[in-house]
Amino acid sequence: MVDVLHRRQLRTTIAAMPEHLPDYLTDEQRAIITAPYEHVVITAVAGSGKTSTLAWRIRYLLEQGHDPNRLLVLMFNRSARVDFERKLREVTQDTGLALPEIRTYHAMGLRLYRRFIQEGALPAFSEAILTDQEINFQVWRLTRELAPSELADEIRRNKKDYVETAVSFIDLVKTTLSPVDVVFEELGYTDKHRYLIELFHSFEQWRKRHSRISYADMLYEPVLAIHQTPALQKLVANKMDLILVDEYQDTNEIQHLLLRYVAGERARVTVVGDPDQTIYEFRGARPEFILSRFSQEFDSPLEQTLSYSFRYGHRVALLANHLIHHNRGRKDVLCHAHPSTPATTVSLHEHGNDSDVVLRLVTGQSAESLAQTAILFRVWSQSVAIELQLLARQVPYRIDAGKGALFSREVEAITGLLMVVAGPLAQLPDLDRLAIARQLLRFPHVGLKEAELDQLAQMLSQFGSDWGRRLLDLDFNALPPMAARKLKTLGETLVKLDGFQGQAAQLVRRYAEGTELYEGIRSLALTHETADERIDTIHGFLLYLAGLDVDAARALAHLQALRNQASQRDQQSGVLLSTIHRTKGLEWPQVIVPGLQEKYLPYSPRQTDDLRALVESERRLLYVAMTRCRQQLHLITRPLGHTPHLEGDQGPSRFVPELCFALSDQFGHWLDQRDQDAGNGSQLCLDIPITPISERYARDAGVSLSSKVTEATESHGGPLWAQPRLHHVIFGPGAVVNEDESAFEVRFDSGEQLNFSKKSAHLYFSLPQQGRSD
Repeated sequence: MVDVLHRRQLRTTIAAMPEHLPDYLTDEQRAIITAPYEHVVITAVAGSGKTSTLAWRIRYLLEQGHDPNRLLVLMFNRSARVDFERKLREVTQDTGLALPEIRTYHAMGLRLYRRFIQEGALPAFSEAILTDQEINFQVWRLTRELAPSELADEIRRNKKDYVETAVSFIDLVKTTLSPVDVVFEELGYTDKHRYLIELFHSFEQWRKRHSRISYADMLYEPVLAIHQTPALQKLVANKMDLILVDEYQDTNEIQHLLLRYVAGERARVTVVGDPDQTIYEFRGARPEFILSRFSQEFDSPLEQTLSYSFRYGHRVALLANHLIHHNRGRKDVLCHAHPSTPATTVSLHEHGNDSDVVLRLVTGQSAESLAQTAILFRVWSQSVAIELQLLARQVPYRIDAGKGALFSREVEAITGLLMVVAGPLAQLPDLDRLAIARQLLRFPHVGLKEAELDQLAQMLSQFGSDWGRRLLDLDFNALPPMAARKLKTLGETLVKLDGFQGQAAQLVRRYAEGTELYEGIRSLALTHETADERIDTIHGFLLYLAGLDVDAARALAHLQALRNQASQRDQQSGVLLSTIHRTKGLEWPQVIVPGLQEKYLPYSPRQTDDLRALVESERRLLYVAMTRCRQQLHLITRPLGHTPHLEGDQGPSRFVPELCFALSDQFGHWLDQRDQDAGNGSQLCLDIPITPISERYARDAGVSLSSKVTEATESHGGPLWAQPRLHHVIFGPGAVVNEDESAFEVRFDSGEQLNFSKKSAHLYFSLPQQGRSD
C-alpha cells in the first residue's frame, strides 16, 4: 500500500533556499534543484549544465530527508552513469550523505528479470549473457536458411551487412510491444527481405530453447511479462519515492513502459531531456514520450526549463532557435547563450564543392587546432572526397568508424576497374588478378551463382589483358539468359573502354552507364538507404577523380600512393571525421558541417515517408550538429543557381533560409560585444528584417530590437517544393503534400492532385503573390 501520509508530508514541504548552493547557478537551475515533491518534466537545451543541476537536485532531496534507498536514478547508458556518479560524489563530498544507486535501464531490467524468475513468471536463463559473436553466428545461420535463394550469393558476399541488418531488426522489434510484422513495415524494408520476420521468430525459438538472453531481452522480457500479468504490475510498483531519468528524449516504448510500471502511484518522477535533440529514431526513440505521453500518464507534471547554454555564444543560439522553431513537434523553448559563455563565430560558405571549403579551413592549422576540429556528416558517403583531399594534402585526420574511403568496396572495385582497363594487369601476381576479376564480376553483379562466378574469375585471371574480349568469347547460349545479357554487356563495355585516353573519372562514368551499374546496386541492396549510400560513395570518389584531371594510369599511381599513406597514418590525431548521429553529447571548439543541400539535409525522402515527420527529424539532426561547437561553426551549402558536379547533386537545403543567417550573425555579434564590454547599451536597430524569434531573444536579453526596413517581408528561399503553398501557371494554387528524390506531389485547390519533376519545377511554379487569395 502506498504511504499516503509520507507522500503528503513530502509534497507540502517548503524549504528555504539552501545557503550551500553555488553562486554560479542560474535562477532556472535553482528552481529545479529546490522543486517541490511532484512529477517534473525538464526541457534542457544543449550545453545547459544539466548533469550538475541534477546532482545538486539529489543533494537537496537527500538533505530534505529523503531515503536514498527509495530514490532511483536512471541513466541512458553506462558512460552516462559513470559520469553522473562522478559528478554526484563531487557535489556531495562535504556532506557525508548516503547516496542513491544510479542504474542504467538495462541494469534495472535485469534485476526485475531475476526477481520474476523467483516468482515463477519467467523461465530461468543462463547467467552467460549472449555475446555479439554468438548472436551473429545464429543470425548468420538463420539468414542462409531463411532468405530467398536469389539472394544467396549476395548474402555470402556481404555477410557483414546482412548479419548487422538482421541483428538490428531483432533489437528494434524488442524496443516496442508492436507485432514483428508491423515493425517490419514501419522500417520500410523491401519485400525480398520479408524473411526477417520469420528469422526473428526462429531466433527467439533458438534462444528460449537454450535458456539464453541478450542485452535487449533484459528490458523486453520483463516489460512484456509485466504488461501481460497484472500480478507482476503490483509486485514492481510503488517501491520508490522518487525516480529521476536523464536523456528522456531518447526513450523508446519499452523504457517508457518500464518507468511507468516501476513508478506506480507512489513515486514522483522527474524526466530530463530535449525533444529538439531526438535523433535516435532508428533505435526506437520517439519525441512524443517527453512531449506528451509523460504528461498524459504522470498526472500533469510541473514543467521546468534549462534554457541557458554554457557551450556556445549568441550567434549559434540564434541560428539554432530560428531553425528549430519550424518544427511543430516540440516544446516552445528558446535557447539562450549565457552571458558568461565566450563568443562563437559562425560562417556560412556557399560553394559548389565541400572539399575545397574544408581544405581551406584546415590547411595550415596547428596539430592542436586540428585535434579540436570535427567534420560532421549526415551519411558516411559524404566523407569520401573530403577524406581523399585530406590524404592528398597530408592533413592528419581520424575516422570515427571503419577504415576509410580507400578501403570501401566501391572504391576498391573502381580501382580494380582502372587496373583492368589501363593498369599493369599482366605484371600482377595471380592472386591479385583473381581478386580483381571477382570484384569486376560483382560490380555490378553479373547474376552467376558463386561457384560459377569464381570459375569465370579464375579463367579471366589467367590473362594479363583483353578481359572484355575473353568475356565476349563465352558461349552465352549455355548461360542463364539474364547472366548472359549482363556478361555480354560487361564484355562490350570493357572492349569500348580499351585504350581509353580521357580522364579517369570519365572512364568510370562510361563504365557505369554501359553496365547499368547503379541499377545493379539498387536491385541487390538491403534498403533504399543502403543503395543510396553505396552510389553516393561512388559519386564522391568520382568527384575526387575529376578534380585530379588525370588519365587512368596516373590515377592508379596516385591512388596507390594515397593507400600507402593511409595505411601508415596516425589514427589517433588530427581532424575528426564522424557522422552527426555519433556526436550526441559531445562538443568541439571547431565544428564543420558540409552538405547543407537537399540531398543530405534533409535526406532525400521516399514516397512512403511521412514527409513532415521526416523533415522535422532531419531538422533536429542539423540542430544537434550545430550545437556541438564552442568557438567556431562552419556551415557549407550550395550557392543559388548551382550547377551540379555530380548526379543527384542539388541546390541549397531548405534549412538554410530558416537559419536567418545574416540576422543571427549581426544580432549575435552585437550581443557578444555587449556581454564583453557592456558598451552597446540596450537598443539596437538593424538594416535587415527582424523575426519574432529575434524579438523574443532580444526581450529576454533586455534589448530593444528594431529594424530600418519598413517592409520586413520574410524571404522564403529554399527549393520551391519546400514551400507550403505554390502557384502553377495552369492549375493555380495548391499545397505540396509529398515528395521523393526527384519529384513532388501537389494537391491543388481545385481538387486535382498531380506529380511534377523537381528539375522543371521553376518553369511552371511560382510562390503565391502577396495579396492573392491563395
